[in-house]
Amino acid sequence: MPDLLGPARLGPLTLRNRVIKAATFEGVTPGALVSDELIEYHRRPAAGGVGMTTVAYCAVAPEGRTERDQIYMRPEAVPGLRRLTDAVHAEGAAVSAQIGHAGPVADPLSNRLPALAPSRFLSRGSLRFARPATKDDIARITRAHARAARTAIEAGFDAVEIHLGHNYFASAFLSPRLNKRKDAYGGSLTNRAKVARGVARAVRDEVGDAIAVTAKLNMDDGVPGGIWLDESLRTAAWLEEDGSVDALELTAGSSLLNPMYLFRGGAPVREFAATFPQPRQLGIRLMGKRFIRAYPYQEAYLLDSALQFRAALGLPLILLGGITDRRTAEEAMAQGFEFVAMGRALLREPGLVNRFGEDRTAGRATNSLCIHCNRCMPTIYSGTRCVLVDPEPLKAPSR
Repeated sequence: MPDLLGPARLGPLTLRNRVIKAATFEGVTPGALVSDELIEYHRRPAAGGVGMTTVAYCAVAPEGRTERDQIYMRPEAVPGLRRLTDAVHAEGAAVSAQIGHAGPVADPLSNRLPALAPSRFLSRGSLRFARPATKDDIARITRAHARAARTAIEAGFDAVEIHLGHNYFASAFLSPRLNKRKDAYGGSLTNRAKVARGVARAVRDEVGDAIAVTAKLNMDDGVPGGIWLDESLRTAAWLEEDGSVDALELTAGSSLLNPMYLFRGGAPVREFAATFPQPRQLGIRLMGKRFIRAYPYQEAYLLDSALQFRAALGLPLILLGGITDRRTAEEAMAQGFEFVAMGRALLREPGLVNRFGEDRTAGRATNSLCIHCNRCMPTIYSGTRCVLVDPEPLKAPSR
């Protein structure tokens, strides 16, 4: 069994341990640039012992942001990103940039640019239709991923994570529910997977072995008519066959249609509603439970699905979802996973991985302080944080 807290190879990279801080939107990037608060957000888990932290989310194009203040990869962003990577490296951790295009998840009102989707789609969030992507759009966005990966190298990142999940651009093409195209990018899974495979190939061709390349892939969308395990397994097998990624992080859920499917635990409808002005606030309070659904929490809640991928693939896999204590993380190692990714537990306690080591040495169990209330989620609009220990944001973003 791999040692959770021992060094581990990820492509050309050696991490000090097998715990990765998952990409969790930070909400502290006014002007779509790095702030001191963003640097501190990632420095803390790095000082707290993670092997690698993941900056989320770095859009590859202006219209690919979920909102206007989100970072997009461009020369103006490099000096700030370099300060961030230097700060993380000074704490002994590696750092990855999650790159992607939000597609139909993008907010066209905030971005002042049309959202793009495989087919015409009405977004519940913006009440605007996403425009069907043309073949030229697909080619441009594919090239943009490669450029973003090159920018990540210039900024000192050790890895990039390609976002192929949550019904963002590439994931939306994979979804039978969202992809109604009749051309070479629609219909069969072979066609629907062309965007995901093409993006991953373009990134690998651009960076070679200079940095590690991972991808976040939906195992299932959590909505009727979305992608399910059988098709996702085939897509994962193609990515392995293509040799374009060093590892896959397995995820689930749709940011468009069922975001809580990934998170499990509390469904903070009232807290989400309070972040919006009226009359939208009232609408969310009245109707929000249809979108912000409650799912029971259990440790390693994506494990059963992920084991099907583990049985079928030789590619290194990163287990996400309900990894909050050392026992669960070590069980993932015993089940054949090479890495674990943690999100909310590290918001609650950035030093949790260091405590893993201390408790193991002392022969104690390690249980996270996170109670899975998900009240951290509505804070993405003012600086993502655990409200139980940090009731105020590091600094409210200027608008």
